[in-house]
Amino acid sequence: MTEPHPLPLAGITVVSLEQAVAAPFATRQLADLGARVIKVERPGGGDFARRYDTTVHGQASYFVWLNRSKESLILDLKAPEGREILDELIATADVFVQNLAPGAADRMGLGAAALQARHPSLITCTVSGYGTSGSWSGRKAYDLLVQCQTGLLSITGSPDEPARSGISVADIAGGMYAYSGILSALFTRATTGRAPAVEVSLFDALAEWMSQPAYYTRYGGAQPPRIGAQHATIAPYGPFTAADGKDVMLSIQNEREWDALCVTVLGLPGLVDDPRFRTGPDRVAHREELNAIVAARFADLGSEEAGELLDRAAIANAGVNSVAEFLDHPALIERDRWREVSVPGAPGPVQALLPPVDLGGVAPRMDPVPAAGLHTGRILAGLGRSAADIERLRARGVVETDDPYHGAAPDDIMPAQDNSS
Repeated sequence: MTEPHPLPLAGITVVSLEQAVAAPFATRQLADLGARVIKVERPGGGDFARRYDTTVHGQASYFVWLNRSKESLILDLKAPEGREILDELIATADVFVQNLAPGAADRMGLGAAALQARHPSLITCTVSGYGTSGSWSGRKAYDLLVQCQTGLLSITGSPDEPARSGISVADIAGGMYAYSGILSALFTRATTGRAPAVEVSLFDALAEWMSQPAYYTRYGGAQPPRIGAQHATIAPYGPFTAADGKDVMLSIQNEREWDALCVTVLGLPGLVDDPRFRTGPDRVAHREELNAIVAARFADLGSEEAGELLDRAAIANAGVNSVAEFLDHPALIERDRWREVSVPGAPGPVQALLPPVDLGGVAPRMDPVPAAGLHTGRILAGLGRSAADIERLRARGVVETDDPYHGAAPDDIMPAQDNSS
């Protein structure tokens, strides 16, 4: 059997002052690729996302998703000794990530300029709400607030009521751009020796994803309407309820598909050249009439029969699945996309999806989700602290540890390259 290739980020150390979703999502993906990610958490419970819910054997679903394969260090950064430990860690790191409250990093001397003056080869990544300049830079920015400010809510939902996206789309967008930005910076450093600072705001990330409706609005004179699960600018494109009560989504993208829908699925060949529906814009303009025709046909078909007719016509379609149905999707099971990951306090491992990018010959890292402070002792031991020093710091509240090693650093935890100037 062929041995897997080494993980591409093995040997890279990331120190992250992170909380919630965006920054942890970025660093988890770095950990997937083999980076050592040291997650610095606050005393008294750590990252507040640990307590968003308790659905995964007592752990928060958000936290389990975002924090596998990381090391947890609980550190009081208000204590001088806590700050000294952080500075030592940063000196050994390749990447420093933070999504602290607006202005907090600069007040602590952890802004990008200050850090890179001390550590020229350190890549810094700042994840903010609205950027670090301008009148909005000091505002708090949660996912739903950013959805509001970018106009996403105004185009999502029914005609009568806007709706939040069902996932934290602004946070996810910000995390993805932070991740790709860090990878780009690592490549730049490897090829030129320069370590560029990375900055991502949730607002800018989601603004990019809003570009199509922005173009449509600026140059079309009106924004796309809010029409539920249908497509705002293509028709028919939406869910239709079959006779057995299951919704089936179909999408007509071009004239060939329109002809096939009329002939093969609807059984109405005369509809092809109906002037109300001849072109894409015509079909959008007469959406209600067209939807009524399609809905009447689907009311006579079972969902499987409707899907078979659509497949025969080579028209894209899908059943509207519940989350439970998604979990058992053949595209996941047949392709072996599930793995097991350990979670603190759980009676056994939980199921986790493989990262979506497959790298040929590389098996992604899928290590446990850490308990709060689990790695405190071994991280401090890696910095040269003795067991007595670690116990003294713990007794004074500078650190918290749930570390069974209590300072005995195992062989797999090694100090990274010193990047200090």
